[in-house]
Amino acid sequence: MPDSYSLHTHTCGELRNNNIGETVTLTGWVWHRRDHGGLIFVDLRDREGSTQLEFDPEVCDEKAFHTAETIRSEWPIKVTGTVRPRPEGEANEKLATGEIEVYVTDIEVLNTSKTPALAFEDHVDTAEVVRLRYRYLDLRRPKMASNLRLRSASRLRCARRSTTASSLRSRPRRSSRARRRAPATSWFPAACSRVTSMRCRSPRSF
Repeated sequence: MPDSYSLHTHTCGELRNNNIGETVTLTGWVWHRRDHGGLIFVDLRDREGSTQLEFDPEVCDEKAFHTAETIRSEWPIKVTGTVRPRPEGEANEKLATGEIEVYVTDIEVLNTSKTPALAFEDHVDTAEVVRLRYRYLDLRRPKMASNLRLRSASRLRCARRSTTASSLRSRPRRSSRARRRAPATSWFPAACSRVTSMRCRSPRSF
């Protein structure tokens, strides 16, 4: 359950068949937008997954439908709507939320975004130089986000394991001093020098 400071009631990867009929609020980035002539479908994405949104003029008001026509990829939005099952034969088994969709009644654009420098799909081959240059965008890709979650979960599990094993975790004090008269400033542990006035020798001499 979200806390009282959260803008949403559920994440984009959380809704299932048992949520059908509920009124929910979601926040995330616009991933894909498809206009089927009278009906607009939007894939809303956050770090937990994606959910399909449907904008129907008979369900939402004219202002909300017009906003759905203007939103673009990677715009952060907030929507409120009702969870309904997808029509028979249109379920997406590849998605955890593939059996439901949200019929939007209200939408709020939290911010706008320029066209991203790279695509966020894993199957799109992007040059390594571009990915490194826009690393903060590359981390939004599903594979990279999954790697971050795995790393976080692994470190948390190790920390919990060490706690239950009654082990003591400590971080050694880090102190350093700059080496002068060098082409580039280098940093070495202060413990290299036993006397305060003694210069720290290069690691190559050890």
